[in-house]
Amino acid sequence: MTGSIQVTVLMTVFNTKFAYVKRAIDSVLSQDFQAFELIIIDDGSLGINCEALIHYVEKHENKVTYIRHSNRGQSESINRWVTNSSGKFITILDSDDEYKPNHLSSCIREIVHYDLICSNTETVVDSADDYYVPDKNDTTTLIHLDETVLFGTLFGRREVFERINFRSGFAADAAFYEQAESQFRVNKVNLRTYVYHRNIPGSICATI
Repeated sequence: MTGSIQVTVLMTVFNTKFAYVKRAIDSVLSQDFQAFELIIIDDGSLGINCEALIHYVEKHENKVTYIRHSNRGQSESINRWVTNSSGKFITILDSDDEYKPNHLSSCIREIVHYDLICSNTETVVDSADDYYVPDKNDTTTLIHLDETVLFGTLFGRREVFERINFRSGFAADAAFYEQAESQFRVNKVNLRTYVYHRNIPGSICATI
């Protein structure tokens, strides 16, 4: 399978409800672009969720790899497994979000003239307030999601991810993008093929 892989999708999981994880996995498997591998990094989850996830992954071993290690956080988990991936391009999917069926193919088309892109999202909210998140430079100020860089929408050539590590903490995605701007060709595009479930109570933004 390695020779046919163009895109590696990295997804970290930590105690995410299996129903959400399954939805995320299914959205990758349903892509109209199939030259991908999905690497699920279980960041030390506890309970029966692990058993359900492993059982489901076993049904799709030709496309999905499951890895487990002790809890280290999303950033460190992604940094570690970039080097163990096979894709020419690397992207991320949060375990409680999902792709539209044309997400990967759309990213492939958009990145022709760039090394790294991010995009706006189709956002699922409970109220209009959910479209706003803390500004990374001043967490007392709210900004619209369209003004931010979101982890899951990052899509780039593997050398970008090999050269730049994600830091831990809030706005790690924005920091990564800003660092890439000084070294690579980057662009933000308006695809909205990434479905961001902003109404998940346990998300970092929701917690803050």
